[in-house]
Amino acid sequence: MKCRKILYLSAVFLLLVPGAVSAARLIKLGVVTKPGSAQNIVAEKFKALLEQRSGGRFTVRIYHSRSIGTETEILQQIQMNTIQMGVVTAGPFDTFDPIVRVINYPFLFRDHAQADAILDGPLGREILDDLERVGFKGLCFSENGFRNLTNNRRPVRSADDVRGLKIRVMASALHKAIWQALGANPTPMPWPIYSELEQGVIDGQENPLWVMEVYRFWEVQKYMTLTRHVYSPHIDVASLIWWQTLAPADREMIRKAMYEAALFQRRDNRARNAARLALLREKGMIVEEDPDLASFRARVTGLKKMDLFREPRVHALLLRVLAATR
Repeated sequence: MKCRKILYLSAVFLLLVPGAVSAARLIKLGVVTKPGSAQNIVAEKFKALLEQRSGGRFTVRIYHSRSIGTETEILQQIQMNTIQMGVVTAGPFDTFDPIVRVINYPFLFRDHAQADAILDGPLGREILDDLERVGFKGLCFSENGFRNLTNNRRPVRSADDVRGLKIRVMASALHKAIWQALGANPTPMPWPIYSELEQGVIDGQENPLWVMEVYRFWEVQKYMTLTRHVYSPHIDVASLIWWQTLAPADREMIRKAMYEAALFQRRDNRARNAARLALLREKGMIVEEDPDLASFRARVTGLKKMDLFREPRVHALLLRVLAATR
């Protein structure tokens, strides 16, 4: 009799206590960078928003600092639903879906406002929706930033000064092609790269200002050139396999939380850039603020005719985006 009473009370408890019947749904979210980095700021804000708004029905576990692999490996795990979400640099996506190359085209966006208008608008949504072809649910774009060149060999004022430099690039066919066109020796290499810079395995690299700050590149790089050659977004994605298991209301809650996190991170990133540049100078980096960008643009104008953009749907979208950004 006593046992029956205990079982009855246990059943009542399970019915009355929210979340007692089934544990909170765990979302595993992968980023390759360390805490304090742009990707992590998005991920942490998303975690806070979603856990609060879901009343604890969802919990988010962030895997950072390459603890579960490179960005390419993170994307493969998202495809398989081994992890459910990721904040990943746009570059590595182009080995999965070539349409992403469109937003990595060199000298495409003149400023942040133009990048936001395109990526938050219908053209950006086409790219996010296209990712379903390869197993991703594209949610929104957060920000890596405008990429700039650093190196340890010489000041770079024009494209001629780039010739022969061994530059680390992401695992991206387009990024490799950009630096080949500029005359460099592009070397694909996974993140992080501090040791390779320190040991002289590579001469330089190209990244937004926050990377130089967070990873203390002033210790291993002497020269920086504000080339702003590519505006580099992060693409915030979910596993399509997992997404299709969610109720419509939960999908909308997750989408809104990630978009709000992305907006928060973009504002935060941009607000810090002036101080970052001042810090890098203070730490001893020699900064070329006004390079001959016309010489850089001249070397990369032919990229739109390359095989990288030959696929009709990719080429058509590139032409539309180029027209929209003139």
